[in-house]
Amino acid sequence: MYRRISETWQNLWREGRELLSSRLIQWRREPAITRVDKPTRVDKARRLGYRDKQGFVVVRVRVGRGAMRRPRPRAGRRPKALGTVKRRVGVDVVGVAINRARKRYPNLKALGGYLLYEDGKYKYVEVILVDPHHPRIRADKDVAKRL
Repeated sequence: MYRRISETWQNLWREGRELLSSRLIQWRREPAITRVDKPTRVDKARRLGYRDKQGFVVVRVRVGRGAMRRPRPRAGRRPKALGTVKRRVGVDVVGVAINRARKRYPNLKALGGYLLYEDGKYKYVEVILVDPHHPRIRADKDVAKRL
């Protein structure tokens, strides 16, 4: 069943952009970090360890696209030493989204995240968070050992 869901998402990426564009219009109007009731991609969420029970939180994070910029120094330097271009951060987009979600929800632990969609300006990532102190999570040994 999850293979079929994954194939459907791949087809939406390739052909069904008009279906996703209506969702995207709504996502752009929401805040950058939005709590979601259910994961949009159930197959990816389940692969990361998501279960439909109390204690699990799904958050959609909007991350800006583009490389890291640095202001050009005012004093004179040779061009090689400016350090304004080709700067790379050691964290990918999903890692940035997980860090932002953890900062917003400091009492929750992150299980992981996955890319939902990207447009010209933003990338949208869903992050799976777990409350380690919730009784349902403490009782579930599979989830408790992953934290």
